[in-house]
Amino acid sequence: MKRRNFWNRLAALAGALAAVIATPTHAQGQYPNKPVTVIVPHAAGGATDTIARIVTQKLGEVMGQQFVADNRPGAGGNIATALAAKARPDGYTLILTVNSTHVINPALYKSTGFDPVKDFEPVSLAANAGYVLVANAAFPANSVADLIALAKAKPGVGRSRYAE
Repeated sequence: MKRRNFWNRLAALAGALAAVIATPTHAQGQYPNKPVTVIVPHAAGGATDTIARIVTQKLGEVMGQQFVADNRPGAGGNIATALAAKARPDGYTLILTVNSTHVINPALYKSTGFDPVKDFEPVSLAANAGYVLVANAAFPANSVADLIALAKAKPGVGRSRYAE
């Protein structure tokens, strides 16, 4: 009885394997076979735009297809990022953005129009840039700790007229 069960299982496995092997495969065409749009959620001329233009030019050269930077500034990057989130997930619409659209904006805005985790698949880090805090040499703060202490001691002093 055990021997017969073994042969039945082996025959079933062979049949399943034959069915899988016989299933026709659908090959995809070579990517990319049409222009690729790279959405940039910032205005032309800024750092992100500059990086996007360098990256799209090089990608076009390497991939043999046109990669186009499409600047869509507004709402802190939410407009462009929501547009990218709604695009067909076929690799022909990419977004080159900074971390604020996916990290900061969901905490700042009630609704961004996208889910930063579910709607996107990271591809690569394109650039890494640091921030620098500078002030006039006559400014009384010489460190970030000094600046914080000064701001707490004198709230509103030096406040920009544009901050309101």
